[in-house]
Amino acid sequence: MRAVLQKVKWAKVEVGISKDDLEEDINYMVNRILGVRVFDDEKQMWKKSVKDMNLEVLCGNKPDFHRAMGSEKAEEFFNMFIEKLKKSYSDDKIQTGEFGAMMDVSLCNDGPVTLELDSRKYEYIGDRKSDEKKHS
Repeated sequence: MRAVLQKVKWAKVEVGISKDDLEEDINYMVNRILGVRVFDDEKQMWKKSVKDMNLEVLCGNKPDFHRAMGSEKAEEFFNMFIEKLKKSYSDDKIQTGEFGAMMDVSLCNDGPVTLELDSRKYEYIGDRKSDEKKHS
Protein backbone atom coordinates (compact mmCIF):
# COMPACT_ATOMS: atom_id res chain seq x y z
CA MET A 1 0.00 0.00 0.00
CA ARG A 2 1.34 3.42 -0.89
CA ALA A 3 0.44 6.89 0.31
CA VAL A 4 1.72 10.39 -0.33
CA LEU A 5 1.75 12.42 2.88
CA GLN A 6 2.00 16.18 2.53
CA LYS A 7 2.28 18.86 5.20
CA VAL A 8 -0.15 21.46 3.89
CA LYS A 9 -2.26 24.36 5.10
CA TRP A 10 -5.24 22.27 3.93
CA ALA A 11 -4.66 18.55 3.80
CA LYS A 12 -4.55 16.05 0.94
CA VAL A 13 -3.36 12.47 1.00
CA GLU A 14 -3.49 10.17 -2.04
CA VAL A 15 -3.79 6.49 -1.29
CA GLY A 16 -2.89 3.83 -3.85
CA ILE A 17 -4.38 0.41 -3.15
CA SER A 18 -2.73 -2.55 -4.88
CA LYS A 19 -4.41 -5.90 -5.55
CA ASP A 20 -1.76 -7.52 -3.33
CA ASP A 21 -2.41 -5.31 -0.28
CA LEU A 22 -3.33 -6.91 3.03
CA GLU A 23 -4.75 -5.68 6.33
CA GLU A 24 -1.20 -5.44 7.71
CA ASP A 25 -0.53 -2.79 5.02
CA ILE A 26 -3.49 -0.79 6.36
CA ASN A 27 -2.12 -1.06 9.90
CA TYR A 28 1.30 0.17 8.75
CA MET A 29 -0.19 3.18 6.93
CA VAL A 30 -2.50 4.15 9.80
CA ASN A 31 0.44 4.16 12.21
CA ARG A 32 2.72 6.10 9.84
CA ILE A 33 0.17 8.71 8.77
CA LEU A 34 -0.91 9.45 12.33
CA GLY A 35 2.56 9.13 13.87
CA VAL A 36 5.05 10.74 11.49
CA ARG A 37 6.53 13.89 13.04
CA VAL A 38 6.57 16.77 10.55
CA PHE A 39 5.23 19.58 12.75
CA ASP A 40 7.28 21.90 14.94
CA ASP A 41 6.83 22.54 18.65
CA GLU A 42 8.02 25.63 20.53
CA LYS A 43 11.57 24.30 20.86
CA GLN A 44 12.30 21.94 17.98
CA MET A 45 11.47 21.36 14.32
CA TRP A 46 9.65 18.18 13.26
CA LYS A 47 8.79 17.14 16.79
CA LYS A 48 5.01 16.56 16.61
CA SER A 49 2.60 14.35 14.67
CA VAL A 50 -0.94 14.89 13.35
CA LYS A 51 -2.27 13.37 16.58
CA ASP A 52 0.00 15.52 18.75
CA MET A 53 -1.28 18.65 16.97
CA ASN A 54 -4.94 17.47 16.91
CA LEU A 55 -5.13 18.07 13.13
CA GLU A 56 -7.37 16.64 10.42
CA VAL A 57 -6.48 14.03 7.77
CA LEU A 58 -8.07 14.04 4.30
CA CYS A 59 -7.86 10.74 2.41
CA GLY A 60 -8.51 10.17 -1.27
CA ASN A 61 -8.01 7.24 -3.60
CA LYS A 62 -5.77 7.25 -6.65
CA PRO A 63 -4.78 3.70 -7.60
CA ASP A 64 -1.78 2.66 -9.64
CA PHE A 65 -3.78 1.17 -12.50
CA HIS A 66 -1.11 -1.41 -13.44
CA ARG A 67 -1.39 -3.16 -10.09
CA ALA A 68 -4.70 -1.71 -8.89
CA MET A 69 -7.13 -3.70 -6.83
CA GLY A 70 -10.56 -4.14 -8.46
CA SER A 71 -13.04 -1.31 -7.75
CA GLU A 72 -15.42 -3.19 -5.45
CA LYS A 73 -12.68 -4.77 -3.35
CA ALA A 74 -10.65 -1.53 -3.35
CA GLU A 75 -13.62 0.43 -1.99
CA GLU A 76 -14.07 -2.13 0.81
CA PHE A 77 -10.31 -2.00 1.54
CA PHE A 78 -10.28 1.82 1.48
CA ASN A 79 -13.25 1.91 3.89
CA MET A 80 -11.42 -0.47 6.24
CA PHE A 81 -8.39 1.85 6.09
CA ILE A 82 -10.56 4.89 6.94
CA GLU A 83 -12.26 3.08 9.83
CA LYS A 84 -8.88 2.11 11.29
CA LEU A 85 -7.67 5.71 10.99
CA LYS A 86 -10.81 6.91 12.80
CA LYS A 87 -10.48 4.30 15.56
CA SER A 88 -6.78 5.09 15.99
CA TYR A 89 -7.38 8.83 16.15
CA SER A 90 -10.74 10.62 16.01
CA ASP A 91 -13.87 10.27 13.85
CA ASP A 92 -14.22 13.99 13.25
CA LYS A 93 -10.56 14.46 12.26
CA ILE A 94 -10.60 12.01 9.32
CA GLN A 95 -12.23 13.28 6.12
CA THR A 96 -12.60 11.66 2.70
CA GLY A 97 -13.79 12.48 -0.76
CA GLU A 98 -16.26 10.23 -2.57
CA PHE A 99 -14.69 6.92 -3.54
CA GLY A 100 -14.35 6.53 -7.31
CA ALA A 101 -15.79 9.97 -8.11
CA MET A 102 -14.11 12.57 -10.30
CA MET A 103 -13.10 15.35 -7.92
CA ASP A 104 -11.18 18.58 -8.24
CA VAL A 105 -8.75 18.70 -5.35
CA SER A 106 -6.71 21.72 -4.33
CA LEU A 107 -4.06 22.20 -1.70
CA CYS A 108 -1.63 24.72 -0.34
CA ASN A 109 1.75 23.29 0.71
CA ASP A 110 3.13 24.29 4.09
CA GLY A 111 6.84 24.12 3.44
CA PRO A 112 8.41 21.59 1.10
CA VAL A 113 7.28 18.52 3.07
CA THR A 114 6.14 15.59 0.94
CA LEU A 115 6.74 12.04 2.11
CA GLU A 116 6.12 8.88 0.10
CA LEU A 117 5.03 6.03 2.36
CA ASP A 118 5.11 2.40 1.25
CA SER A 119 4.01 -0.41 3.54
CA ARG A 120 6.16 -2.89 1.65
CA LYS A 121 9.11 -0.65 0.85
CA TYR A 122 8.80 -1.63 -2.84
CA GLU A 123 8.71 -5.36 -2.16
CA TYR A 124 5.34 -6.76 -3.26
CA ILE A 125 3.85 -10.24 -3.19
CA GLY A 126 3.67 -10.47 -7.00
CA ASP A 127 7.32 -9.47 -7.27
CA ARG A 128 8.33 -12.12 -4.74
CA LYS A 129 6.52 -14.85 -6.68
CA SER A 130 8.16 -13.86 -9.97
CA ASP A 131 11.57 -13.67 -8.24
CA GLU A 132 11.08 -17.18 -6.85
CA LYS A 133 10.32 -18.50 -10.36
CA LYS A 134 13.46 -16.83 -11.74
CA HIS A 135 15.63 -18.49 -9.09
CA SER A 136 14.06 -21.99 -9.42
